[in-house]
Amino acid sequence: MTESFRRDGEYPQENRPTQSAGFGDYPPPPAYPPPAAQAAPGWHEAHQPPPAPAAPEGPAHAARAKRPVALLAAVALAAAVIGGGTAAGVQQLLAAQDRTGGGINGTNVSQSSTGTVSGVAEQVSPSVVRIDTRTGSGQGTGSGVVVTADGEIVTNNHVVDGATEIQVTMSDGKKYTAKTVGTDPAKDLALIKLQGARGLKPAKLGNSDNLKVGDQVVAIGSPDRLTGTVTSGIVSALNREVNVPKSEQQSPQRQRGGSWPFSYDGRQFNGNTGSNTTSYKAIQTDASLNPGNSGGALVNMNGEIVGMPSAIYSPSSDSSGAGSVGLGFAIPVNTIKADLDSLRKGGPGGAGGNNSGGDSGNGGADGFGTSY
Repeated sequence: MTESFRRDGEYPQENRPTQSAGFGDYPPPPAYPPPAAQAAPGWHEAHQPPPAPAAPEGPAHAARAKRPVALLAAVALAAAVIGGGTAAGVQQLLAAQDRTGGGINGTNVSQSSTGTVSGVAEQVSPSVVRIDTRTGSGQGTGSGVVVTADGEIVTNNHVVDGATEIQVTMSDGKKYTAKTVGTDPAKDLALIKLQGARGLKPAKLGNSDNLKVGDQVVAIGSPDRLTGTVTSGIVSALNREVNVPKSEQQSPQRQRGGSWPFSYDGRQFNGNTGSNTTSYKAIQTDASLNPGNSGGALVNMNGEIVGMPSAIYSPSSDSSGAGSVGLGFAIPVNTIKADLDSLRKGGPGGAGGNNSGGDSGNGGADGFGTSY
């Protein structure tokens, strides 16, 4: 029989001589341990009822009793070491559950750039062109908007009025010659057609009736032959009635550079409009407009054409000194849309000059070497 070692004070009879008898020689333990024995360390472990089958007391039993404590300590240590990774794993699991159902579904930020000036410029610029003209009195420049894939372009009448040659430069630098299809001097509108063009990107025409004062707008055009220039601002006012000359020939004060005289509220701006004028209700904007922006695009933040820049105010009576001071005027796009069918048939003003046809490609002699 193995010996049983007990700590001092574990039993009152611990000083008696060791007997060779089995467990039956000892008196049974009391139903409830006496206070002194209860306080003694180790009493509870020694007097726990052994599980079936009974196991002998001794060092082996003590080692087994301490194993759970050691195991718990090891588990606690391991949990502390990997706790961060476990927390991350739980978060990933919960996130996966949210995606598969039962959680709060978030909304991704749109990748579309619509609604920003850069996004509008990227979207619309391929549909806005530079128009260079040669007339009996010199050269001029302006802008235009592509309305069909085969090369119909709408612009101001005063941009192409009296032109004997018209050259159009696309946003990618490709050049075409063009001829006038129809004009409407009373509305300062004209339609020209590129020769040999196909696969162009038409602009999207919006609804100018939906405009409100304070709406953000973007102007795209070619001031002073700077193709594809982009500026931005707001709609400053609506239904401004401006007066412009019906024909360039009636406006000798117009200087090279494309400034266009107009009058408002009985005052003349950028030169004398002459006696044969027309008027229209214009969109006023503080987007920077300069000579050469005429016939270009005024665009809302959805990338839709809402107007055509056609006149600017300049504090100088000499149009050669005209420049943007935040007072620009544009023809509403609804006026343009209502006039397109008429322009395709020649318009009230009839067709313009007999311009030469043919695609001039990406360069070559164009006869427009003078800067203006």
